[in-house]
Amino acid sequence: MPINAKTLVESVAVNSTLTTHYTVPVTATIVDKCTAINHDLVPRTISVFLMPAGVPAANSNLVVKDKSLQPSEAYTFPEIAGHILNTGDAIATLCSASAVVNFRVSGREIS
Repeated sequence: MPINAKTLVESVAVNSTLTTHYTVPVTATIVDKCTAINHDLVPRTISVFLMPAGVPAANSNLVVKDKSLQPSEAYTFPEIAGHILNTGDAIATLCSASAVVNFRVSGREIS
């Protein structure tokens, strides 16, 4: 099985509406690192969903809920590192304000 280490979600500004950033295109993906940084002047919150294939975002697949980030604070989400996602599973986020928190994920895709 080929394993490809890669950036799963290139640094993106998170929206205040639910946004899917990555859908597993191969057999499986292992999340290695997930980082968010608040570049606003006030605290903001971010929520992260790991959604099974075909299942919409809901409390049942919410992994991080309303994580508060202070201005200039970065957070590396130990709650997400190590999770295994299967074909069609997805990573989505929701933020308290648009375009003030950046989000990045790296991991390994297994074909």
